[in-house]
Amino acid sequence: MFFNRDEAANMLAERLKSYKGKSPLILAIPRGAVPMAKIIAEALGGTYDVVLVRKLRAPLYPEFAIGSVDESGWTYIADYATSAGADSEYIEYEKQSQMDVIKKRRAQYTPIRPPIDPAGRIIIVIDDGLATGATMISALHGLRNRKPAKLICAVPVSPPDTLKKIAELADEVICLETPNDFQAVGQFYVHFPQVEDDEVIEILQG
Repeated sequence: MFFNRDEAANMLAERLKSYKGKSPLILAIPRGAVPMAKIIAEALGGTYDVVLVRKLRAPLYPEFAIGSVDESGWTYIADYATSAGADSEYIEYEKQSQMDVIKKRRAQYTPIRPPIDPAGRIIIVIDDGLATGATMISALHGLRNRKPAKLICAVPVSPPDTLKKIAELADEVICLETPNDFQAVGQFYVHFPQVEDDEVIEILQG
């Protein structure tokens, strides 16, 4: 469906053009969405930053999210976490592990400035796609507590059931494609390389 993240970002920017000139704050879930945030912010005349959240990994399937945690420590646990093998002890251990990653990334990504304050701003949270939606749930929950003027989720692709969960947490949801045959975000891109920390740091310093 998408050649790469740049194409997806340009397509999202077109759908978001009603926010051009309204100084939106584009917040990317690292790492894949960070290059997209820059493209969208430039197209809309906004600013960009990261929102730091991490998925909680299933015990035997680290690619599968059983929940997520945000920078404040607030945790979302999916209703299927127990059936995926995660007891309370495992969840607490995994939460602390992912909080350590969040703290490390904050120190790496924005060492000379605090995160941009979302209060009173039009906030557009982006990712390169949703699967379970776990990290987006934590991102939107944490940002809602920061009192934005409007909270928008914008993604290129998501399964329909995930999008329904997300719609309850955002004022507006924009999604370019909602395929029923969904296995992984990467299947909807021709080129989907991993975005490295060095690239994220360079973009955020730019």
